[in-house]
Amino acid sequence: MADDQPVAVSSFRDMGVDPSILKALEELGFEEPSPVQAAAVPVLFEGRDLIAQAQTGTGKTAAFAIPMLQYLTPGQSQRPQALVLAPTRELALQVADEIGKIGKYLQVRELALYGGSPIERQIRALRAGVAVVIGTPGRVIDHIERGTLKLDHIRTFVLDEADEMLDMGFIQDIETIMSHLPEDRQTICLSATMPEPIVAITRRYMRSPERVSIARREEVWTPSIEQAYFEIRERDKVDALTRIIDNDAISRAIIFCRTKRGCDELASALQARGYLAEAIHGDLNQVQRNRTLNRFREGEVELLIATDVAARGLDIENVTHVINYDIAQSPESHVHRIGRTGRAGREGTAFTLIHPREFRHLRLIERITKTRIERRSVPTAADVAERAIDLLGERIGEMVTEGGVQEPQFVGMAQRLLEEHEPERLVAALISAVVERRGGATGPATSGRGDRGALRAGADFPDTGAEPGYVRLFINIGSRSGATPADFVRTIAGRADISGRLIGAIDIHDDFTFVEVPQDVGQAVLDAMKHASIQGRSVFTEPARPV
Repeated sequence: MADDQPVAVSSFRDMGVDPSILKALEELGFEEPSPVQAAAVPVLFEGRDLIAQAQTGTGKTAAFAIPMLQYLTPGQSQRPQALVLAPTRELALQVADEIGKIGKYLQVRELALYGGSPIERQIRALRAGVAVVIGTPGRVIDHIERGTLKLDHIRTFVLDEADEMLDMGFIQDIETIMSHLPEDRQTICLSATMPEPIVAITRRYMRSPERVSIARREEVWTPSIEQAYFEIRERDKVDALTRIIDNDAISRAIIFCRTKRGCDELASALQARGYLAEAIHGDLNQVQRNRTLNRFREGEVELLIATDVAARGLDIENVTHVINYDIAQSPESHVHRIGRTGRAGREGTAFTLIHPREFRHLRLIERITKTRIERRSVPTAADVAERAIDLLGERIGEMVTEGGVQEPQFVGMAQRLLEEHEPERLVAALISAVVERRGGATGPATSGRGDRGALRAGADFPDTGAEPGYVRLFINIGSRSGATPADFVRTIAGRADISGRLIGAIDIHDDFTFVEVPQDVGQAVLDAMKHASIQGRSVFTEPARPV
């Protein structure tokens, strides 16, 4: 295959990928093959050796992992059937983690071997049986010499980041390891560059390898995009997202999710909280897609929730924010995503929500894109309330500057109120009334639709494990019954007559759920939920015990 030629991208299904692997890939957000995957997977399915020249962050781990996992022999896991060599402990762990995720439904056992970890633990794991070994050269040789790692059943051998291993002086170790491998095997070499010593190894140990070269496209970086990330537990992501949206007064944003299902669930959860949000993904037909995009362009939809593929080709002006609800799979994807804001010389903001275990991947994105993403703390409820008041004050100031309100009845009322009250106290009371009506940024959190939100406000609760100002409630229904975050928001907001935006973290388990609500409406919610049902089932609600 000629170097740097564009590769026709088909689907993983069309390639013949096993349904169990397809299911895992869909959960991981792999909507279609990257160029290196599209080029490499068919070659490897044919059983041929492969030399792939590709940069870090192009999806090359999945490119070799998919065929490798598909052709493992079921039940023959006592001795390893695949060996992946990586130059560093960090890369070995990263590759092992991705192989484990892709092989999730194959019940494949993988093991990372590296120095600095107790070798006795590794020996016990090898004796128990593993199908795939991922290791650094020194530790792999150590196990070979001890007789604890047998390579006679290896069918696939992968040399990952070959040029980096050359730079680290591992070339002799690589040859030592390869001399212990069976001749009847598939060999894969992945490298960003191809220096002569690596080329010599491929000539000696590989059989008529197919060569593919995927050049990294030069991305147009927009320095006017401000970037930040928030480290958040998975169960708190929706609550954190709503606080970020409210605190930054975001009214025109594209939010990226990894999967189509994730888009639908997030859109449903945001809609239930009162946000103008809609999802766009590959399951929509062209008419539905165009309708959603037009609504977003015209401001009828404020938050467009999309997958990477669905957002391809979008050119929408005045997008102020891009939010990575799920971190991008690759640095290229990250750049494509955040490029939806900050266009035509305008400033833009990109936020990324990460779980602590995704921090290493975030650092890879920083390194490849040569940029720094600053850390921020998720706004607290008090931060959001203060910000809402500030924004209201700014809006009032703008209205006065622009000429104020001219309606005679409003002007007359203002004159009468100013005669009866001190100006400062009058303005403060008006701001308080507006904020309370908008959903309760401060004080009793009512929705302006009645008094039920203030029933027994301020009731004392024991410690329920919630953050200050909130009470954590236990509800005896969970995901096994089909309950979703939107179900809980709709039911609680509707029955307790409060704004859905007031509802905090929702943590759904198989058979029960924890929901956090402001403490001053906690008793009102308990009263309102006494005869509630969710997914056709009557539910029981009570204050949770502290974690």
